[in-house]
Order: sequence, then C-alpha cells, then structure tokens
Amino acid sequence: MDEGLRVRERLGVADVVTLANATIGIAAAVVALSDPSLAARLVLLAAIADALDGIVARTMGSTAVGPLLDSVTDVVSFGATPALFVYGAAAAEWGWLADGPFAAPPMELAVALAVASVFVIMSLLRTALYSEFVGPDENRPGIQNTLGATILVTAYLAGLTHVPTLLAASVLLSLAMVAPVPYPKLLARDASVLGVVQAGAIIAPAAYGRLLPRALLVAAMAYMLLGPRYYWGE
Repeated sequence: MDEGLRVRERLGVADVVTLANATIGIAAAVVALSDPSLAARLVLLAAIADALDGIVARTMGSTAVGPLLDSVTDVVSFGATPALFVYGAAAAEWGWLADGPFAAPPMELAVALAVASVFVIMSLLRTALYSEFVGPDENRPGIQNTLGATILVTAYLAGLTHVPTLLAASVLLSLAMVAPVPYPKLLARDASVLGVVQAGAIIAPAAYGRLLPRALLVAAMAYMLLGPRYYWGE
C-alpha cells in the first residue's frame, strides 16, 4: 500500500523554519531584478532564519530529511538568490535594469551573467561536496554559503555599489567557498551578537551613516580572513 510522502509526520519544527528560509530566499530572488537593496535585506533575513533552524533543531530535535532540506535551501537562498542579486545590482548601477537584458550593452550583460553564474555554481558545488564528504565533527573547508552571501549583500548595503569592485568581490567569494581552508563554527554567544547587528542592518540599513551594515561587514570579513587561524569556535 502506498503510504505517500507523509509530510506532516516526517517534517519537524526546524524543517518548517528551513522552509521559511527558502520562502524568504525566493522572495529575495524575485525582488533582486527590480530592487537590489531590498533583495539584499531579504538575504540577510534568510540568513537569520538559517541560524534559527539550527537552534530549533538542537533544541527540539531534527528529522531524517532535515539535512537534505537545509542543503537544498542553502543553494536557493545563498547561491541562486545572491547570484541574481549580483546581476540585478550590476544592471541597476549600469542603468539598464528597468529596460531588461535586451537593452544592455552586450559586454556588460555577459560579464554580469558570467559572474552570477560562477557564484551559483560554486555554491552548488560547495554544498554538494560538503554534504557528501564532510562529517558533522570535521573541519568545514571553504567559507559557508551563508557567509559569502552575507558579505556580498552587506557590502552593497554598506555603500559598495561600484560595479567592478562588486563583481570582483563576487568572484573572490565564489572561489573562497571551495578553498581548502577550514573554518570553525561560530560560538552561540558571538552568533547571537551578530544576529542583533544583522537585524538592525535589515531594519535600518541607512541609519547613522550605514553604521549597522558596515559593522556587520567588518565582523564578517574579520571572521573570513582571521577565523581559520585565530577563532577557536565551538
């Protein structure tokens, strides 16, 4: 007898939070092609949801499908969506976002598409290799998809809108996702502090001279550059 997918029985509370993360990520992807700034804020909100599903899973337990669901959502919210954000931000700053790709200079369109493609491909590759070959207690090679996406969108909210710089940063972050550098997991205390700053950057990104996104960017960059050597993690 066919039992069906038994969705209600097989999903837990943490999985619902993960699905909320995916929903926010999809919303950000749609918005990225008309309002990159709003898309950037939604990516940060998805990152908060990503952190919350881990907390809920540790508190209330996880399900068999949880890790796979989390991996798929990572590719959506922190791979495909940031790639669309990069394309949208470049098109907006170059002045042809509203007119669409057929109005874009061919070289600008090609570069924007190429950089966006590299980001999503590296995110997908990192997620697949991590899921298959890295155990829960092993070192985490490469920067997390979430960290790469957070740095990218936070830089934009902090005022980094120069397209060549933004595109170069996207490529470097793409390569960092598959770099053979182990990254420690953030302590819950530090993650909580950053979460508060991140929430502030979502709510009021332009307040006090863009102070909150700039503070978040500095913290994220410090972890990316110094974390493998100086941060002890959990």
